[in-house]
Amino acid sequence: MVEVQKEKNQKEVRNTQTNWFYLSIFACAAIAFGIGIVWSWNETLVYENTTATISYTYPAKLTFPVFRRSKIERIPFGEAKGLYLTAYSAGSTKKLDSIIDLIDRTELNAVVIDVKDYSGLVLYDSDVDLVNELDLEDNRLRDVKAIVDRLHSHNIYVIARQTVFQDPILAEKKPEWAMKSKSGGLWRDYKGLAWVDPAKEEIWNYNIQIAHEVASFGFDEINFDYVRFPTDGNMSQIAYTNGDEPFYSVMRNFYTYLDDRLKNDSVFTSLDFFGFVMERHDGMSIGQRLEDAVDKVDYISPMMYPSHYPRGHLRLDNPSDFPAIVIENGMQKGAPYFEGKRAQVRPWIQAFNLGAVYDAEKIRAQIDMVEKYTDAGWLLWNASNRYSADGLKEK
Repeated sequence: MVEVQKEKNQKEVRNTQTNWFYLSIFACAAIAFGIGIVWSWNETLVYENTTATISYTYPAKLTFPVFRRSKIERIPFGEAKGLYLTAYSAGSTKKLDSIIDLIDRTELNAVVIDVKDYSGLVLYDSDVDLVNELDLEDNRLRDVKAIVDRLHSHNIYVIARQTVFQDPILAEKKPEWAMKSKSGGLWRDYKGLAWVDPAKEEIWNYNIQIAHEVASFGFDEINFDYVRFPTDGNMSQIAYTNGDEPFYSVMRNFYTYLDDRLKNDSVFTSLDFFGFVMERHDGMSIGQRLEDAVDKVDYISPMMYPSHYPRGHLRLDNPSDFPAIVIENGMQKGAPYFEGKRAQVRPWIQAFNLGAVYDAEKIRAQIDMVEKYTDAGWLLWNASNRYSADGLKEK
């Protein structure tokens, strides 16, 4: 009898433990589901909101890769219709006022701001160790966070432009990372600029450190430029270090590195490519191919300036005179490479006079052709930052 009662008591204990076990599992599942709903709600706000207040609508940083926002939807912001600003322009209150006024009056809704330009200088007050150790900084932006916040207050999407492998100041101060000449010393392009070696992972890591810092300022996107091997110099004199590995393979590995290292930052990513990537897929001797990048970043921005296409392209004596033809040809040929892929195409278009006067008609012709093939937008380039409402729709 005692044994029966003992067995009965043990059974009741086991049942109680089992019930608590299942109850605990249910509670954990409920909590996880609740977190998922909250996150989903915040993300839904981001994607339904067509303004640039991304950084204000969800927690600034959560380090769960499964919630990576670039994997969730194709268009987080809508069409980014932007223009380029140097750090000097963005850091000038007067100039920034005029740009904000132009954006407020027209269909424009985005800006691209240099944070590291063709010189290799970091253009804000950086805490990256190597930047400070080698004095690679020129704080032209001054209070960069205030600039970003001010633009966000006008519902402007803010993109940071960061050059990568054209980095002459780093090459000069860290020659072991620079591209070398077969005749000795640093290799230089026709402008006398030294380049860092795209095959060196130390340079990848250096740029990732800058990108992490830039993301912390609240930028919505980081646009990586000069993601290629050099041109415009005596290429036969370069002592390459990548051996038999094709240039495009080196660059593909770099894009993968970017993708992996930035996956937990609350920022989208984009790459600037030569315009010809929309038509050619051989790497063009610089390592740029659409197929290597379309699943590694959120946007690709080919520089489709009609003035940059050679005479005879599409049998045109002067491609600059025919922006609609040039843009449509590139978009038509390149668009299929983005089908079903993570990246969307958002081209740079010409807003400067070269080969022809780029008036309202020519600017609009480019925009119309871009919008025929993509809903990700376009970016106006004028190196002098001289912009007007020519060719733009008024609000």
